[in-house]
Amino acid sequence: MVTNALRYSNWTDNDVAEVQRVTFLTDYPFWDLMGTMLIFFVWVIWLWLLFTVFIDIFRRHDIGGWSKAIWVVFLVILPYIGVLAYLIVEHKGMAERQAKQVQQAQQQTDEYIRSVSSQADPTEQIAKAKALLDAGTISQQEFDQLKAKALA
Repeated sequence: MVTNALRYSNWTDNDVAEVQRVTFLTDYPFWDLMGTMLIFFVWVIWLWLLFTVFIDIFRRHDIGGWSKAIWVVFLVILPYIGVLAYLIVEHKGMAERQAKQVQQAQQQTDEYIRSVSSQADPTEQIAKAKALLDAGTISQQEFDQLKAKALA
């Protein structure tokens, strides 16, 4: 009704569109916005849980392919019940596998950092090369090459 009344006045179509836009924004109250945001975040959490369960199923080494297939079919056919059932049945195993994976990743990172840091110290490399030279294992020319490489 308001739109028709505005159309017959001296207002342009842009003015009418602006009034309609403002009317739409005021027709969506604050608590409706909060409800929509809550539903969106619950949906995101649901997807996160679903992906976490799928990832855990496929990373497991203690069950065979048929067991994995049964879990996947259960999750596809009845996703809500399937995720809740998997979390209830496998909660301890999921936590242990995740902790073990984090520990392995930390060990690999530590080993890599140690290997890179020991190779990156030029004074240590030169000292090792000097010890090899003094022991007669390498020649003076090889020592000079190693020293140049360490300082490069």
